[in-house]
Amino acid sequence: MNYVEEIDKILEKGMTERSFLLWKGIKERIPNIWDRSVSSTGKYHRRDGRIPSIAEHVYEMLIACAKLLSVFNIEAKSAECDILLFSVALHDAFKYGINNALNRPYTDNGHDRLAGNIVKDNRSVFMKIFSEDQVDLLEKCVRYHLGRWSTDASKDFTFKDFPPEVFLVHILDMMSTNNILSIGERI
Repeated sequence: MNYVEEIDKILEKGMTERSFLLWKGIKERIPNIWDRSVSSTGKYHRRDGRIPSIAEHVYEMLIACAKLLSVFNIEAKSAECDILLFSVALHDAFKYGINNALNRPYTDNGHDRLAGNIVKDNRSVFMKIFSEDQVDLLEKCVRYHLGRWSTDASKDFTFKDFPPEVFLVHILDMMSTNNILSIGERI
């Protein structure tokens, strides 16, 4: 299965047209690390003796996210859906950093901060489609997708201080990391 193509199919099906066009533009600027291992050391994400690619990891998170939209009373093809799908698609997009990402042997331990800062630094681009609050949510979802282990998390970090969508992205990431998500059924 070509997970990169499948990611695009899920995003096209769930996102508004404007957001999907933005995704296509952003994707061209992201280092093409989709086929790289989601765990460079092999310590995490282990399943059946192998480590999945970043694309496979994002794909299974997107499938689960799309199926859980109703929990938040969110419809596909809405700005709220777009923010969640963008959050999942971008959460590990800079896992190997930005510079020399294709040749870097290990993942960047601060990739969550890096992704959050990229959203923050490109706020004006996102605000052409989303409200200020929605861009803030996107930034928080990617910045804190590692939960209490996030680079910018305080020592007394708790999800009580964040919107529930931030927790959802974290839970999906942890479920994928621990091989709890099943991707047997496509959307």
